[in-house]
Amino acid sequence: MRIATYNVEWFSTLFADDGTLVDDDSWSSRRDVTKQQQTAALGAVFQALDADAVMVVEAPDTSPKRDGCTALEHFADRFGLRARNCLIGFTNDTQQEIALLYDPDVINVTHDPKGPATGGKGEAPRFDGVFHIDLDVDDREDHIKFSKPPLEVALVTKDNQHLRLIGAHLKSKAPHGARNPAAVMRLSIANRRKQLAQCIWLRERVEQHLNAGEDLIVMGDFNDGPGLDEYEELFGRSSVEIVLGVGKEPETRMFDPHAHAALAQRIGAQMATSRFYVRREKRYLNALLDYIMVSPALADTKPNWHIWHPFDDPACWGDVELRDALLTASDHFPVTLDIVLPAPILNT
Repeated sequence: MRIATYNVEWFSTLFADDGTLVDDDSWSSRRDVTKQQQTAALGAVFQALDADAVMVVEAPDTSPKRDGCTALEHFADRFGLRARNCLIGFTNDTQQEIALLYDPDVINVTHDPKGPATGGKGEAPRFDGVFHIDLDVDDREDHIKFSKPPLEVALVTKDNQHLRLIGAHLKSKAPHGARNPAAVMRLSIANRRKQLAQCIWLRERVEQHLNAGEDLIVMGDFNDGPGLDEYEELFGRSSVEIVLGVGKEPETRMFDPHAHAALAQRIGAQMATSRFYVRREKRYLNALLDYIMVSPALADTKPNWHIWHPFDDPACWGDVELRDALLTASDHFPVTLDIVLPAPILNT
């Protein structure tokens, strides 16, 4: 089975309100890329992935006038994708949904959120609820919400193999409204605290599944990673380390080889899943932001992870059409996991 995560930069702008592709020479939200160019590039990338399931981060908007699944299913039909059915969980108001495109001939999926609708202090509620936690040392409870609630998926294969998926898109808000360096730092630290609280909330859900003996994959864009910014030293750990369970018992740790390599070597060559143009410096910045974390039993099957970075992967570089498509389609590159799921335990 091939499972992928792919952050598609402003996928929503490629569709009209009825879910059909705009597909013309008007500018997309990508720098110097038309909607027609981005659509064609995305079609080529999704075809090359040929995945059984793709967690689409920044999926098309769902709102009173738009339906993200209608848009994605139109896209899948246009390019003849096997992963042609769509699942969206709790919608949000950011125009960036978290959606799963999947092949219904291979798997069945349902949105299956866990946790109470509301949680007390120390409880992990449903991801569209409110998490109660003291973020600092003022002994006052803070109330945390997800701007993009993670998508919780119960997946069953045609061979009756069961798997849990959680798709996430975590962000620490920019310090909007700050008028001086001190205000920038104060707001940045506060926003980072909120992101770390969201990761603690997500980590509690991870531990619930692991304690229940379930196979689990957590995937998506964490906008964070080991050694990524100056605030990690202040808080002691990155968001990724929290969700992985770094420092906890081995049987409760999630695993991603790219995160593991970054943790082992903070200085030196690292993998990257995204490439951004820094206008003021007139150069590109590569960063490791996208992950596919697997539970211990899945890690034991020795799956294969692959970052489709056109400059780092010889196969992507050697295929000129695919290389150009990856660079045109998004500022992130797909990450895939090829895995043979453990056989289901049969009751006798």
